[in-house]
Amino acid sequence: MITNVYIDGFNLYYRALKDTSFRWLDLWQLAETLFPQDTINRVCYFTALLDTRPDNPLQPRRQLVYLRALATLPGLEIHYGRFRSGTKRRPLANPAPGLPTSMLFRDSEEKGSDVNLATRLLVDGFNGEYEQAAIVSNDADLAGAMRYVRDGLGRRVAVVNPDSRNTSPRDLAAAATYVKRLWKSHLRRSQFPDTLTDEVGVISKPNGW
Repeated sequence: MITNVYIDGFNLYYRALKDTSFRWLDLWQLAETLFPQDTINRVCYFTALLDTRPDNPLQPRRQLVYLRALATLPGLEIHYGRFRSGTKRRPLANPAPGLPTSMLFRDSEEKGSDVNLATRLLVDGFNGEYEQAAIVSNDADLAGAMRYVRDGLGRRVAVVNPDSRNTSPRDLAAAATYVKRLWKSHLRRSQFPDTLTDEVGVISKPNGW
């Protein structure tokens, strides 16, 4: 079966990779590990470039190294949304008498990846690019596009749940043909080697990964 895999990068990171030893993840190998009986036609990765944060100033640099490693994979596409940082004033749940009732908080929000993923999923489906689409995400906002691909276009739609502790949202699971779980064993078998090369030179796994 010809399968395209669509990966919600931040959803995957925060639900399966953060603070683990599996962050140096070969996404093409992951797709083949998850769907060993299928022919992987394309892997689309949706992310946004990170801003520098005082509490983690090297995070954007590590992300760029990882994106460079992903760029060595034939057939893998990277699609960018945007990462918006700022401050927002939010009310306190239980303000103390005589003290302010709200505080300023640093706010970071990734925008666009879910829309980009849903759009690409639909366009590829209209163009007959796949027999099956696999979506690696737990974002229920993708349910509408998935349901149309399944019911309107007659394609199989798999949800790969990156959260090993929780089930997929009900709306998301209901829009899929079936749901798979992403386990640590999949991640363990899908790691890049510690060093790779491209036309620029050597790409090394970031320290701590």
